[in-house]
Amino acid sequence: MQNLTPDGQQLVNNLSSKYNLSFDAVMHMLIAVNNGSGSMAQFNCPELGGSGQWMRGGMTMVSDLFNYSLKMTVDNLCNELANGLANLQIFVPIPKGTPDSSQWWPGELGNPFSSGGQNNIRYAVFPNRLAVEINGQVTVYDTLDNNIGGVSQQQGGDSSLTFSSQYGTIAVNSLPIISGEELVPAPQANFAEPTQHSAPKNTNNDSEIPAPKKINIPSASTSSVDEIIQLIEKLAKLRDAGAITEGEYDAKKTELLNRI
Repeated sequence: MQNLTPDGQQLVNNLSSKYNLSFDAVMHMLIAVNNGSGSMAQFNCPELGGSGQWMRGGMTMVSDLFNYSLKMTVDNLCNELANGLANLQIFVPIPKGTPDSSQWWPGELGNPFSSGGQNNIRYAVFPNRLAVEINGQVTVYDTLDNNIGGVSQQQGGDSSLTFSSQYGTIAVNSLPIISGEELVPAPQANFAEPTQHSAPKNTNNDSEIPAPKKINIPSASTSSVDEIIQLIEKLAKLRDAGAITEGEYDAKKTELLNRI
C-alpha cells in the first residue's frame, strides 16, 4: 500500500473521526477514489455496506439500495477525499514505472495518448504499443497496424480485454507480447445457468418441476440505472424464493452495479 504524507495521514484521521469509520475503511475509500482519478470510485467496504460505486456529481450506488443515509455518507466522504487528493500531497511520491505509480507503464514508452482503467485493470495506449496492468502485473503488446480506438473489459466477470480498431473488435491476447507475461483470464461463472443436477419431482403428479427461468441481462451499452435496479430487485425475489443462493445473488448484483 502506498505510504501517506503527514497531510494524508491527517486527512484520513479527520475523516475517520468525522464519519465514525475505521482508519482502514477510510483508506480503502481513499485508494478507490484515487484509482478513479478523483471523479469516481468502485469499492467493497464492509463498513459501508459492501460493494458499491460513486461518481462525482452523479449517482452513488450501495448494496443496500434504499439506504439513503448510507448513500449520503459515501457521497460526502468520497467528495472530501477527492478534494483532498486535488489540493494536498496525500501520498508519498513513488518512482515512475512502478505498479503503484500513476505512471505505471515502462518509462521508455513515454506519454500515452490514451489511458484508462476499470476495476483492477489499467491500460495505456502508445504509438504501436499497448500496456496493460492487471493486479500489478504489466504486459506490453505490439499493436501491429491496428489504430486502437478504445479498450474495454469483457462483461461477465473475467479479465478478458478487447479493443476496437479499424478492423473491428480484437482480443488483446491475440497481439504479440513485447514484455511481461500473458494475462490469463480468470474463470468465468454465470449463476444464471442452472446447476446440472436432476430436477426435483412433483409429489402430486410425478412430473418434473421446471428449472428456474434464465435472467436476460442487458448489455452494458443499453443498460440504464432503472433497468439495473429492476433486475436487482428480481434477483432478490429469486433469492428469497430459494431459486438462487445468497452467493449467486451477491455475485450477479456486483456485476450489475459495475455496469453503471
